[in-house]
Amino acid sequence: MVEFIPLWLFAGVCVCLLFGYPVAFSLGGTALIFAAVGSAFGTFDGVFLEALPNRLFGIIGNETLIAVPLFVLMGVLLEKSKLAEKLLDSMAMLFGSMRGGLGISVILVGMLLAASTGIVGATVVTMGMISLPTMLRRGYDPALATGTICATGTLGQIIPPSIALVLLGDVMSNAFQKAQLEMGIFSPKTISVGDLFVGALIPGLILVGLYILYVIMVAWLQPHKAPAVPREELRNGSTEPLAIQLIKGLLPPLILIFAVLGSILSGIATPTEAAGVGALGAALLAWGSGKLSFPTLKDAVYSTTKVTCMVFMILIGASLFSLVFRGFGGEELIQDFFSQLPGGVVGAMIVVMLLMFFLGFILDFIEITFVVVPIVAPVLLAMGLDPVWLGIMMAINLQTSFLTPPFGFALFYLRGVAPPEVKTQSIYKGVLPFILIQVFVLIMLSVWPELATWLPEQVYAD
Repeated sequence: MVEFIPLWLFAGVCVCLLFGYPVAFSLGGTALIFAAVGSAFGTFDGVFLEALPNRLFGIIGNETLIAVPLFVLMGVLLEKSKLAEKLLDSMAMLFGSMRGGLGISVILVGMLLAASTGIVGATVVTMGMISLPTMLRRGYDPALATGTICATGTLGQIIPPSIALVLLGDVMSNAFQKAQLEMGIFSPKTISVGDLFVGALIPGLILVGLYILYVIMVAWLQPHKAPAVPREELRNGSTEPLAIQLIKGLLPPLILIFAVLGSILSGIATPTEAAGVGALGAALLAWGSGKLSFPTLKDAVYSTTKVTCMVFMILIGASLFSLVFRGFGGEELIQDFFSQLPGGVVGAMIVVMLLMFFLGFILDFIEITFVVVPIVAPVLLAMGLDPVWLGIMMAINLQTSFLTPPFGFALFYLRGVAPPEVKTQSIYKGVLPFILIQVFVLIMLSVWPELATWLPEQVYAD
C-alpha cells in the first residue's frame, strides 16, 4: 500500500477541490498533511522539503513568468477600450451580408481577440455579451450561435500570445532539460515559450479555418440556421465609407498583434519583452479611444494583480505538491506505469491525453499545467517525443476539455451572460461539432507532427 501513497495524495487534492477549497491551498495543504503523516510513520524523508526555498526563489525570479501579468494587463485594457465591439461591427459589415456571415465574423473577431489578449474567459464573456444577442436577433439557430462563441473563445488557449502557452512553455522547458539529464545528456538542448508560440500558429489557423468551413456548410445546407443580413441593416444608418469603417475597426488590433507576434518571430524581443510592448500598446489603444481614465486604469491594475497572485500562489502550492509527490516515490511509480503500458510511447501518450482531458472538467489549465505536466512530461520526453509537439498537443487537448459538457469552463462562462431564453441544452448541443473539429486537429497533429514542429525549425534555424 505504501507505494500507492502518491495516488492517494493526488486523490486527496481532488477531494479538497470538489469541496470548494482554493486550488493553491488544496495543493500545498494536502501535501503538508501527507508529509507530516509520512514523516511520523517513517515513509517520507523530510529532506525533500529542504529544496522548497530554492524552488520558491526560482519561481519569483523567473523572467519568463513576468509575461503573465503583462499579457493579463494587455487583455484587460483591450476589454476596457471596447475593441471587440468595433471589431465585430467591422467584420459584420464585411461578411454579414452572406449566409453564415455573422458566424464567420464572430470566429475572425475571436481569433483576433485571442491573438490580442490570450484570455479564454474574457473572450467568451465579451463575445457572448456583444455578439450573441445580435446573432439571435438576426435569426441564427441558438445552438449554432452559442457553439460558435464558445469554440471561438477557447482559441485564446492555443493562438499566441496565449497565457496558457507561456505557463506551459516554462514547465515544458524544465521537463525537457530534466528528461535529457536522466537520459545522460549533460549539455541539454532548450525550448522556449517562443518555440511554443511559433509552433501553435499553424494548428491555431487550421482550427480557425475548420470552424469557418463548418459554419459555411451549415449556412448552405440549412440556410434558416444562419441567414444573411442586408448590408443596410449592418451599417446602422452610417454614411461613412465602408473602407474607412473597416480601417478604423481592424487597423488598431492588427498593429498590436504585429507588434507583439512580429517582435517575437523576428527575434527582436523575447515573449516577456513582447508582453511589455503589448501592454503599452493596449494602453495607447485605450487612450486613443478615450477609455483610459484613472478608474479604468485602477480596475485594470487590480484585475491584473488578482490574476497574477492567483497564478503564483498556485505555482507555489504545486511546487510543494511536486516535492512531496517525489518524496513518496511518485515519479518512479509513473515511470513504471508507463513502461508497462501496451503500445509503448503511443499507449503512454493516449493515457496522458485522456487523463488531462478528464482533469480539464474539474481543474483549470493553470492547475493542470503546474501539477500534471511536470509529472508526466519528463517521462514522455524521455521516450523521444518532441517537446514543442507535445506542448501543442496538450494545449489543444485542454482547449477541448474547456468545451466538453457538462463541466466545460467555456460553457459556464457563456451560460452566465446568455439570455434566459437560451437553454443550456442548446449550448451543449452547439459545441459538439466544434469538439469533433478539435479532436480531428489532434489526430492531424498525431499523423503529421510537422504541423507543429516545421515552423519553429524554420524561424529559429541557425
